[in-house]
Amino acid sequence: MRIFIIIALFFVSMAPKSGVKLAKLKYNGGGDWYSNRTALPNLIAFCNKNLGTQIIENEDEIEVGSVQIFNYPYIYMTGHGNVEFSVDEAKNLRKYLLAGGFLHIDDNYGLDPYIRPQMKKVFPELDFVELPFSHSIYHKAFSFKNGLPKVHMHDNKPARGFGLIYEGRLVCFYDTECDLGNGWEDEGIYPEDSPEIRKKALQMGANIIQYVFEGY
Repeated sequence: MRIFIIIALFFVSMAPKSGVKLAKLKYNGGGDWYSNRTALPNLIAFCNKNLGTQIIENEDEIEVGSVQIFNYPYIYMTGHGNVEFSVDEAKNLRKYLLAGGFLHIDDNYGLDPYIRPQMKKVFPELDFVELPFSHSIYHKAFSFKNGLPKVHMHDNKPARGFGLIYEGRLVCFYDTECDLGNGWEDEGIYPEDSPEIRKKALQMGANIIQYVFEGY
């Protein structure tokens, strides 16, 4: 399985016409994992137009414990509420991330107290660390010298980007007080999001995708 995903990711990075798909993570616990329904398709369309990728535009939905998770170089996770990983699910997610996969957790406001202990099941030896503004994820096709753009106000705290880093590799990126995925949604779903805010959110999302595809 490890060899499979490494080979798959190599061809993704070298050949963006390979028909790769992205997926949204379906988890247990009652939280609304299905939030931001138009987010990934819009981000994919933006990346295909602005980065020259040819990602298949319809996303898949993948369960945490599924062996099919290894088919996706990038997994998107969002929601507002409770998250629960079983022991087997945590093991499967860990294997996926150690094999070269990448998890992007997008706090849709309210996810934070639930996701942190669940990711501790996945990596008990790691803690989320805040990424410096100089990190390359903020400086791919689009430069964000002050880190994540602020999409929604929430608690009026600064947008923050955290990571889980295993043996020098960022395996999980976690944005909070930001709501990137809401900024990727169809225009009009959130009337308060101006075209400029939506553009910045999509640009930051494109940076994440480019970071994953280029092997960091």
